[in-house]
Amino acid sequence: MNFKLDRSVKTPLYKQIAAYIENGISTGEFSPDTALPSERQLAKELQVNRSTVVAAYDELQSIGIVERRKGSGTHISTDIWGISDKRIPNWGRYVEDGSFLPNLPLVQKIRTETQNNDMINMASGELAADLFPAEQFHSIFKEKPFTEHLGYDHPQGNIRLRETISKHLYGYKGISNDVESILITSGAQQALHLIVQCLLKPGDAVAIEDPSYAYSLPLFKSAGLRSYLLKSDEYGINPENIIELHKKHRIRMLFINPDFQNPTGVQMPLSRRKRILEISSEYGIPVVEDDPYSITAFNGNIASSLKRMDNNGNVLYISSLSKIVASGLRIGWIVGPEKVIQRLADAKQQIDFGHSIFPQWVANEFIGSLEFDEHIHKVRQQLEARRKQLSKALIHFLGDKVEFIEPNGGIHLWCKLKEPVDEFQLLNESLKRGLAFVPGSIFGESKGFVRFTYGRSTSPDIWEGISRFAEALKHLHKNNLSNS
Repeated sequence: MNFKLDRSVKTPLYKQIAAYIENGISTGEFSPDTALPSERQLAKELQVNRSTVVAAYDELQSIGIVERRKGSGTHISTDIWGISDKRIPNWGRYVEDGSFLPNLPLVQKIRTETQNNDMINMASGELAADLFPAEQFHSIFKEKPFTEHLGYDHPQGNIRLRETISKHLYGYKGISNDVESILITSGAQQALHLIVQCLLKPGDAVAIEDPSYAYSLPLFKSAGLRSYLLKSDEYGINPENIIELHKKHRIRMLFINPDFQNPTGVQMPLSRRKRILEISSEYGIPVVEDDPYSITAFNGNIASSLKRMDNNGNVLYISSLSKIVASGLRIGWIVGPEKVIQRLADAKQQIDFGHSIFPQWVANEFIGSLEFDEHIHKVRQQLEARRKQLSKALIHFLGDKVEFIEPNGGIHLWCKLKEPVDEFQLLNESLKRGLAFVPGSIFGESKGFVRFTYGRSTSPDIWEGISRFAEALKHLHKNNLSNS
């Protein structure tokens, strides 16, 4: 074979071999029933292990390109261009070559492990089942007649739901808006995707917080964007760093989560919010404000959002019912300039022809009811109680081995480990003991941190979960000492 492997790239060698042979078939270099070199011969020629060639031939056989014949070796399939005209696509390559990137392997691992019902899940960012308004929903289904049109709805979402959300935003958060400035989405995640795909282009630079949930999302890389990090302290990002970053990289958009930020739980002070808006106006940088948690403020005092203070239309505001009602309802929204909302609505219509009427109907009935206020009051009380339980458990089981700042809202607690430890080994040891959490480096460059979600677990599970975490940490430190 007139072929050389490229050992400087990340593509595995066996895949390079398989790709070369497949391409040779397409160009006619290899015709049907051509005998390929033996595994041993090709391994020697390419200076690789025989197992590498075996893996390449196995992959080609799995998609019907080659045949293994006893006594005569490996041949190009005789039926590849034959009468039956059947050839299996190389799905492995399609999966790898798609522009939409998969989740990080560690994120996939955590998601898989948390499907186990015996696992104490302090990783998933959602409410516990006992905080869902199940009884209220049952009442809605039982007492309210469903009279909605069952065809495609308005591209921006059901008009009655948008009217209800408009009132909700003004009543709870003081955000003045009208229905034409609102787009209903499938949670905040779809809102982010629409913004990235429709308003930015490959090569654009965006700024995100460090640490930040946004750091864990592949959507920025999938869109070909350049992401730059803004370091956070106990008050969130320093607005002046935006200017420095913009001068170096011409930032096209800023993504921030000012209230009970994920993962740190930090709430940005009013002075920094105002300064961010000043910088946004001075340099023309749009701000995407992700606000899933502000309504959970334990004391009921909801801070003034950037959108509320935005007099120039610089802020795109995202929120949802996922963290305050039920994640499975899949109701989120974007508030922004009408021109932008129309563009995003057009894209959403291309993707799914608009949101399903059933969750929109339920959401409208619930948000517009007195039960919604009662539910929010209950959620705040329960989340505060669970945060206190988590704090007590951390102090009881770990003492001075950790440090943390108690958030005054939200569902996450950001915890710093004082002694060096491999956080991925720590996760594995914890998973073995039936506890899931999220290592800090998934959210940015900081190491030695972990995120515990107290909103997802009951108080007894929180206590037991931290006990298991302490056991895993002790086990790792013991192994490290014995190996040193």
